[in-house]
Amino acid sequence: MNIVPDDITCRMAFASYRNITIDNAERFAALGVDAKCFFAKPASLLAAITGARQSFFDDAKRAAALEAAVGERAFVESGSVKALYYSDEAFPQRLAQCTDGPAMLYVAGDPAAAAAPHSVAIVGTRHCTPYGADFTRRLVADLAARIDGLLIVSGLAYGVDICAHRAALEAGVPTGAVLAHGLNTVYPADHRADAQKIVRSGGFLATEYCSWSQIHRGNFLARNRIIAGLADVTVVVESDIKGGAMATARMAAGYDREVMALPGRVGDTYSRGCNELIASGGAALIREASDLIALMGWREKPAEGQQQELSFEIPASYRPVLDTLKARPEATVNDLCVALNLPFAHLSALLFKMELDDFIVALPGGRYALAARNR
Repeated sequence: MNIVPDDITCRMAFASYRNITIDNAERFAALGVDAKCFFAKPASLLAAITGARQSFFDDAKRAAALEAAVGERAFVESGSVKALYYSDEAFPQRLAQCTDGPAMLYVAGDPAAAAAPHSVAIVGTRHCTPYGADFTRRLVADLAARIDGLLIVSGLAYGVDICAHRAALEAGVPTGAVLAHGLNTVYPADHRADAQKIVRSGGFLATEYCSWSQIHRGNFLARNRIIAGLADVTVVVESDIKGGAMATARMAAGYDREVMALPGRVGDTYSRGCNELIASGGAALIREASDLIALMGWREKPAEGQQQELSFEIPASYRPVLDTLKARPEATVNDLCVALNLPFAHLSALLFKMELDDFIVALPGGRYALAARNR
């Protein structure tokens, strides 16, 4: 091999290998073969270290990968694209937990949006019906109204995907579109304006593919694992028994993420997949945003006109009493005197003050318990 480029270029070249997932990259790294070493060491030595076939480290193949990466880096830097390696701090942490995730992710827009506290993937057929489109719009609008820090993820395809992105844009929440091709183009071209709005509105376009990668059918199935990996819960709105949305649901379940599906009429083609997921236990039923919020245990925004709960400081003198009551619920005054080694008169005055300040409540029989906000 000739002179090896810097770490970033090597990582881009290394990640362009089809077999290099997060899991495989970590296995190589554990053996002392990082991206730069992959291109610097002789093929025979790398084969001996890793146990992989020597042909995997073919000199001509590695040289071609480096050359392509040099060009890709120029594209990335000229187009304000972020190239995120799986070990980078800015790499989406939900996706980093997926062993088959891409070692490199190319992002246009704000990659920080992927760190939103609540991330929902919405997927479904490209042949979206009015039933599915209406549900998607209502779901996103309701979630946006009730949940802070929301991100909507989908694939920018026709049908349910684009409906989800547009609903997020309309509701004023960021949305992430995962593409099956490089960031040098937008497919389908009809959604180019939507892609621009996504980036301008604080969302992102993400892909594992370089700008020189050719689009083929397998890319669309592979990108579905990224959609699932970026979300806490995947919602299948409409799908036949077979299709990309069903694959995304299986991938999400494989990542131990929640899956939900919208039920439909038994005879409807694009509800058959959803009904099957629900019937088989592969997905929880979703009728409205409340079902998703309950399943995820997410805390809702205060309702309009409802006062936000005030934060409060706990006086140092209160803490020993609160800690004791956490360990011994409904303790008596005598119990507390013994546990805290405090005189009865001193403790009685302290308990009275704590009750007035709503830190504890008095119970029959001279017992005390924590107030609701301290439980």
